[in-house]
Amino acid sequence: MTSRSPNTSDFDSSSNPWLVRQELFVASLQHQPLLLVVRPEPDDLGPSASGSVLLDQVQQLHAAGLLHLEVAWLNQPGWGEFMQRVQDQCPGLNLGAASVTSPQALNDLSCLNLSYAMAPCWSPDLVEQAREVGVLLVPGVFSPTEVHQALRFGCRVVKLFPAANLGPGYWGRLHAPLGPLPFVIAAGGLEVGDIPVWLEAGHGAVALGRKVVGSPPAFQALLDWLRQSTTQP
Repeated sequence: MTSRSPNTSDFDSSSNPWLVRQELFVASLQHQPLLLVVRPEPDDLGPSASGSVLLDQVQQLHAAGLLHLEVAWLNQPGWGEFMQRVQDQCPGLNLGAASVTSPQALNDLSCLNLSYAMAPCWSPDLVEQAREVGVLLVPGVFSPTEVHQALRFGCRVVKLFPAANLGPGYWGRLHAPLGPLPFVIAAGGLEVGDIPVWLEAGHGAVALGRKVVGSPPAFQALLDWLRQSTTQP
């Protein structure tokens, strides 16, 4: 069954927890307009934290000032335990799940008390299911039609994906036909050097992919960016 597409006037943020969570998430991204998306390897999902290269890297980035981390949801044993280890060892990190496309993923997330989750595509049914289980799911959008539908559904934050295929000027061109746009996270194919270009083009935040932690030069560039941004007045 297809979910009803509500108008934004249906929602009152003062009494709607889903909208309040969106506003809190946007406020956090305005403080640091960056998210890092990672995907654990089998070694990261072992029974202990020792031996997890990814967890070590996350701790380094968190110590340098990283505030937002997305970990790709995996239908594998040990994923939930890995998320718990990240929460335990990086207190204060705004932790979410990426690559959420199924009710099974939402059920897993509902037990973890995560700040948010991300979907790569627009699915009103999935967004509605996420609301019902108390998960803030940020939908992926690509076309003007999907952006318009997400707005009508009450989504105040969306992910533009894959952003690199569209270019930094695409989002701004939607203002004229669509009017006020939601807070947007540019994601897909972007690197550390792209951050200022996309922010200056009007995107609210930028998400960097897992290739950043897989490349020593890119990892160092991200550490440098975090240290510089957290020391600026």
